[in-house]
Amino acid sequence: MTEEDIEKENAAITKAYKELLRVSYTTLTDDDKKFIRKAFEIAVDGHKNQRRKSGEAYIFHPIAVAKIVAQEIGLDATSIAAALLHDVVEDSADYAIEDIEELFGETVAKIVSGLTKISSLSKEQGMDVSLQAENFRKMLLTMNDDVRVIIIKIADRLHNMQTMDSMREDKQIKIASETMYIYAPLAHRIGLYNIKNELEDLGLKYLEPDTYNDILFKTKESKEEQDLYIKEFSDVIKKSLDKESLEYTIKGRPKSIFSIRRKMIKQGVPFDEVYDKFAIRIIYKSDESTEKFFAWKIYSIVTDHFRPNPVRLRDWISSPKSTGYEALHITVMGPKGRWVEVQIRSERMNEIAEKGYAAHYKYKQDTEKEDNLENWINKLQEALENPDINAVDFVEQFKLNLYSKEIFVFTPKGELKSLPKGATPLDFAFNIHTEVGMKTRGAKVNGKLVPLSHELASGDQVDILTSDNAKPNANWLDYATTAKARAKIKSALKEDRKIIGEEGKEILRRKLRQLKITLNENSVNEMVRYFKLKTSLDLFYRVGIGSIDNVMLKDFASSRSNALMSFLKNKITRKTNIPKEELDKEEVTANYDSLVFGKEEEKLDYKLSTCCNPIPGDEVFGFVTVSEGIKVHKKNCPNALSLQSNYAYRIMPAKWVDSTRQEFSAYIMISGIDHMGLVNEVTKIISENMHVNMKSLSFETNDGLFSGKINLIVNNNTILKKVVEMLKKINGIDKVYRV
Repeated sequence: MTEEDIEKENAAITKAYKELLRVSYTTLTDDDKKFIRKAFEIAVDGHKNQRRKSGEAYIFHPIAVAKIVAQEIGLDATSIAAALLHDVVEDSADYAIEDIEELFGETVAKIVSGLTKISSLSKEQGMDVSLQAENFRKMLLTMNDDVRVIIIKIADRLHNMQTMDSMREDKQIKIASETMYIYAPLAHRIGLYNIKNELEDLGLKYLEPDTYNDILFKTKESKEEQDLYIKEFSDVIKKSLDKESLEYTIKGRPKSIFSIRRKMIKQGVPFDEVYDKFAIRIIYKSDESTEKFFAWKIYSIVTDHFRPNPVRLRDWISSPKSTGYEALHITVMGPKGRWVEVQIRSERMNEIAEKGYAAHYKYKQDTEKEDNLENWINKLQEALENPDINAVDFVEQFKLNLYSKEIFVFTPKGELKSLPKGATPLDFAFNIHTEVGMKTRGAKVNGKLVPLSHELASGDQVDILTSDNAKPNANWLDYATTAKARAKIKSALKEDRKIIGEEGKEILRRKLRQLKITLNENSVNEMVRYFKLKTSLDLFYRVGIGSIDNVMLKDFASSRSNALMSFLKNKITRKTNIPKEELDKEEVTANYDSLVFGKEEEKLDYKLSTCCNPIPGDEVFGFVTVSEGIKVHKKNCPNALSLQSNYAYRIMPAKWVDSTRQEFSAYIMISGIDHMGLVNEVTKIISENMHVNMKSLSFETNDGLFSGKINLIVNNNTILKKVVEMLKKINGIDKVYRV
């Protein structure tokens, strides 16, 4: 570069820096400006030898990120300084976190440290689970330190997406997929709607460039027509609004390219037939005490002139979204017979919608409102800290809860609770308190008993019935939809399994004693291998529920020969060159003999994909293809990221299971001579015997004889046979058989 070029570049850097201070949403004091200036100087020094792929000086990137943080998100001087410094520690050998703390204090250092951690995640090589999903979980964990870490990271991603043209195409696709998969949903959840829309549009630009450019061109082409339509709409209601002495502005907001494309797909129509390509926004001035009154007054005026669609009324003023978003949305039949969405907001509500987190806190300082954002972060933290859930499942669960619309339900005392759409009484119970969830016996919705699988709707009043004897069972996982409820249920089931395992261990000890075998570490290991299990707990649990019975243990005893087993294994190793460890591994995973799909764990037809060749025991997922049905991929398959990023709606949870651990439904018929207390004896045997659940029971009597049908949930045929034998012993029973 010539001296003249350097001079021009320095002038451009200075101009960009001054622009940053000028557009800041928060009022900056002289001390704030000095603090930001110091951060700017360190950033300039730290990046002095760096250039971006486009060839421009690297310092333009942190200035641009700081500008997004200052202007579009509206954070304070601390955040602006952290944004300027966000890459310094990672990219410069001259500065460490300790230097940042010394120069700028603990808060800025903490934020920069969190951002440095996130950047280093992408450089990790571990691929046991989807790297993208695991990084997402780790990234969210940094919220524990300071939520501004995530917000600055979103700003960083937005600027990278805005300046991706000079990158290789494969790199563009990877970054765009990750943006759609992670950053756009996150921006939406924090309430940064404008940024979320821009991220989605830019994602579409690189993932589907032809579609993006086509819609962009048509949107620009139809802008004049839309402006005329907005004027026509406004002219109709202005006179009525002015009569009420309201101070307001009416403006049109074009829908994002991504949302227009989504409507085209959902409605199956071309661009020209998507009518609601924009929303009309009415923003009015008011005090906080009168803004609700004015919102409904404006609603009344609009609906006096235009017929509303009653199904499309959204009142987020009485019940704000968990992001803090407040507004009244109505859809009305506008001029020329078009449906138009009208958003009614006060200036305060509009700022919260535009700036999300920052404005929420600006207005919250003087009020005692519940802090919804912190509430959400706390709930999220519970899910993050659950070590049992794998990363891909976590991300899918997070996105499920994230994208599902909210419903608002009431406690018996009238307290309002927010849950994702599709939530059940079990989700509500765990939302109230973990102990309430654990002891749930049943539920009443609007005064009527409902099954635990019942889907709640906005406005329902839910009363949870509890019992000290109640405890979670495996079916609860089919009824619960929220991450918190599912995590707690899984944890309880694991504990229950442990208790059954302890009982099974004592049963096994007694049975082995009769076979002249001592229960010790060696004999347990032999049995784990013999029965092709994974752990000693698997062995004890199966003995506890009766799926390993006396006959099977006798077979084990007769085949017991350590020397012979060792000899055969060594012989196989010599002949095939397969290491002994590999043989052990094969024995351990052999108990995975069945693939199941979805929350209901259904058995479906599938093909194993050739790109990653999954085998029983691998962590897998199903992908619904267009012409080949379900294809099963490993979760660390090279194609997993793109499939999950671009076709999340086609992904099916899948897992290998040991069929001996599944529960099955079986019907048994009973007949005999009727007598008092017979039904009680039958149900007592079933409920006390070997962890059998009874789903339904029906009895008929006729001239002293009875017949009955019982639907049982059992683990295996051995248990069912034992139940049948015990029922036959009841006085008066003639026949017991399975149908």
